[in-house]
Amino acid sequence: MELRAIPSISDVDAERWNALAGADNPFLRHEFLAALEHHGAVSEDNGWVPYHLLLWDDQTLAAAAPAYLKGNSWGEFVFDFAWAHAYERNGLDYYPKLVIAVPYSPVNGPRMLLNPDYPADGLRHTLADGARQMMEAMEVSSVHWLFANPADIDTLSAADHDVRLGCQYHWQNAGYSDFEDFLSGMSSKKRKNIRRERRRVAEQGLSMRVVHGDEATDALWDALHGFYTKTFHEHGNLPVITRACFAELGEKLGRQVVLFVAEEHGVPVAGAICLRSEDTLYGRYWGCAREYDDLHFETCYYQGIEYCIQTGLARFEPGAQGEHKVTRGFLPTLTRSAHYLADERFRAAVGDFLARERPAVEAFARDLEQDAPYRAEVLERLPRD
Repeated sequence: MELRAIPSISDVDAERWNALAGADNPFLRHEFLAALEHHGAVSEDNGWVPYHLLLWDDQTLAAAAPAYLKGNSWGEFVFDFAWAHAYERNGLDYYPKLVIAVPYSPVNGPRMLLNPDYPADGLRHTLADGARQMMEAMEVSSVHWLFANPADIDTLSAADHDVRLGCQYHWQNAGYSDFEDFLSGMSSKKRKNIRRERRRVAEQGLSMRVVHGDEATDALWDALHGFYTKTFHEHGNLPVITRACFAELGEKLGRQVVLFVAEEHGVPVAGAICLRSEDTLYGRYWGCAREYDDLHFETCYYQGIEYCIQTGLARFEPGAQGEHKVTRGFLPTLTRSAHYLADERFRAAVGDFLARERPAVEAFARDLEQDAPYRAEVLERLPRD
């Protein structure tokens, strides 16, 4: 087998890439990665240079990984700025680094996409070793596998990568019949609070509707992109996803794009842009024309939960951070990344730091679960990742 790197996702056939196991995840599909490249969200100017890894067995694509040479640490959601500063203080270059991840998307899933006709363990070990060898050949500082699934993490850990834990907040579907069935497992106080938040949205004259990507009009994309841009600017962030990129995702991914739209007198005033796989809903972008009481909770959380119940999705990952999600039914869930630094001294230092950080993150997640709104007997029965 031969491991090669390509400078654009367009250099590999979409059908071949999407045939690999794991590519049902919308963020790993060729269409998603291509749209980011086509519209400049992934570019040298933004610090993401495509370097996708392809493992070939003669003319057969045996495995692949979405990889990038990173000139900064923005858009990764696994924060290593302190590591970069330590390199700089010691006269070393931390950038560029090799990152295997989905740009701007803290979503969990496989990072090693495998041909199901080959033994999975062998492919994973080959990708792990190959990525490290490429790191060494290019003389970049490090290789990072972000938000990888447990099988990938196990392989990387066995290959001397250091594992880092994070904490997100995920909702799990316990086979609820409707939203009220979901609320029935909560304490009375938490149940009343959620009902009150939903009621306030309706009392402001707002209505909600669900639109899939293949149903969205040009006018709706104009509105949603405007909301997204406004929100990013207000928080001091750069809105790198263009309106044309959103529209292409809607066209190419169709019903894997799910839009929750808030309207006032039939006019869109806010919206959340989500994606879905066969079993999971992923919250990604949100924005609004102006402030409304509790509209963020309705659009970004409660509409997604209701959609999962109605469509039978198993889980809802609403995005990174946000401890306030716990009281609304999202449970602390550990995420995992794996890191290998070429410099032995820094590798030892980072490994020591992560060994001390992991139990602290686990304790943080356990403590947060005490704020979960569910009754104790219900919490024990909820499914977990």
